[in-house]
Amino acid sequence: MLLVDANVLIDITTRDPDWAGWSEAQLASALAAGDVGINEIIFAELSVGFDRFDEVRLVVDSLQLVMLPLSEQVCFRAGQAFANYRHQGGRRANVLSDFFIGAHAELLHVPVLTRDTRRFRAYFPTVALITP
Repeated sequence: MLLVDANVLIDITTRDPDWAGWSEAQLASALAAGDVGINEIIFAELSVGFDRFDEVRLVVDSLQLVMLPLSEQVCFRAGQAFANYRHQGGRRANVLSDFFIGAHAELLHVPVLTRDTRRFRAYFPTVALITP
């Protein structure tokens, strides 16, 4: 099991000329090894590129992604990591999506397939990352 970040899914759905190949290969490899999950935050980020819910649902189903709901514990951990970010000078006022994804991966003890490592490495150093 692993979590796949929205940037990887967006590479695939938009056929990004620079990253689609890598993202498709990594997702295929992950699926061959077991379940690949997303959560509500990743679903929301992916949905930005679509007009209708059923279009996003079709992509999620066709990519064989498993929905892993966020728990209160995950949300609390995301908030704590965000507080740490703010104490270190972070300027964003609201909890960022990477904090929810990182907290989710940390509490599930699963890696994250992503191209954006900065906040994961800084605030969730125990989470394994699959990156380019």
